[in-house]
Amino acid sequence: MPRALVYLIYNLLLPPVLALGLPSFLIKGIRRGGLARNFKQRFGIFRKETLEKWQGARPIWIHAVSVGEAFIAFKIIEELQALSPTQPVVLSTTTTTGFDLAVKKESPSLTVIHNPVDLPFITSRVIQKIDPLKLVLVEAEIWPNLVRQLSRKRVPVLLINARLSPRSEKRYLKFQSVIHPVFSLVNGATVPYRADEPRWAALGIPENRITVTGSIKFDDLDVSGTNEVQKVGLQKWLYAEGFPENARVLLAGSTHPGEEKYIAEIARELQSKISNFALIIVPRHAERGEEIANDLRASGFAPVLKHTSKEQADESMPEDSMPVWIANTTGELRSWYHLAEVVVIGKSFLGRGGQNPVEPVLAGKPTVVGPSMENFTNVINDLLAIEGIKQVQGRGELLTALSELFNSPESGKTMAERGIEAMGLHRGATKENATFILEFEESATGHDRANPST
Repeated sequence: MPRALVYLIYNLLLPPVLALGLPSFLIKGIRRGGLARNFKQRFGIFRKETLEKWQGARPIWIHAVSVGEAFIAFKIIEELQALSPTQPVVLSTTTTTGFDLAVKKESPSLTVIHNPVDLPFITSRVIQKIDPLKLVLVEAEIWPNLVRQLSRKRVPVLLINARLSPRSEKRYLKFQSVIHPVFSLVNGATVPYRADEPRWAALGIPENRITVTGSIKFDDLDVSGTNEVQKVGLQKWLYAEGFPENARVLLAGSTHPGEEKYIAEIARELQSKISNFALIIVPRHAERGEEIANDLRASGFAPVLKHTSKEQADESMPEDSMPVWIANTTGELRSWYHLAEVVVIGKSFLGRGGQNPVEPVLAGKPTVVGPSMENFTNVINDLLAIEGIKQVQGRGELLTALSELFNSPESGKTMAERGIEAMGLHRGATKENATFILEFEESATGHDRANPST
């Protein structure tokens, strides 16, 4: 389909789609907080002091959708600043949670803004005000009007750490004739695996513009570390809330609806067999804390929320109820993993696609995932190939796997060590991506570094 026709259809459909999605966006923003703060930035309206931070400096503009992408952006920015200390950066985020996390990283050389709405008159205004040297899109989100306008100005558009789930790929391929003209405007892309090259090429990015670098997310330069101050703070909260001394901790990370109860019921069986056993749940969306607590309470558990309302603080349960500690706060997951003995990954049992299994692996923790890990097929295959992770198919297998790991800590330690070895394939990806961004020229073509992963 001709590009002009694609954009005509897109710009006719976008306003009603935005209008229909506005109530949901507002509700989520209110629930997560911070909706009103700097809201005008979404329409390209900035305070004078914000504009002055980058005016005349031609910053690199990096866009990250939400929290997960923001963590990748932080790693890139840190490496960019190490390689080119005087280069200013503008980081935009779509969600309020992503913005709240990112704004804590602001510095004289880093400005955080809300991502502008992708309407032509808004994106053109923002481009004029930022005057970016390059646009860097983290993982997958491509805004057609923004990309087209920058392309017309010959500003390189780069897609970094490009990630494509099977579900997204299937959806994109259904509309290939519409997607292709937009993706073909991307000047350069980096992907974690060689197998990703033809997948992105099928969507419109020529293979000679694609570079295989390994995954920034799985680069263990700082993912394997933890914030010690934050970790100590989490421990203090646990002990203040009756957490057992020398606890043997099962941590369920990034859980989705229904999985909290699913895992808690298995944990109740483990508690009767393992002394000092304790369950911590870190849901994918912190705002679900009260919903999770209510669900667990109805099933006979005694939930303990990290962030509680007055009503929940007054709730009480029978003394023999099994306590479950729920970390319904944001930006702490990596530190939580370091407090666990065994980790179960959410969205892999009752959700679709799974969540990132690598952070607990790099933290040295034996990690168990469910049958649905399609979003991480390549990395799961790498880990399974050397028995660096355990994948189970359902409730019975999960109970058996957890029992074995708690009863045989040495086997869990061996599994975690193998997992760390597998993740070594991605070491150095952050620096390579930062170098790719700084050195990229429009005439650049892709290359494939010596990456044995497939």
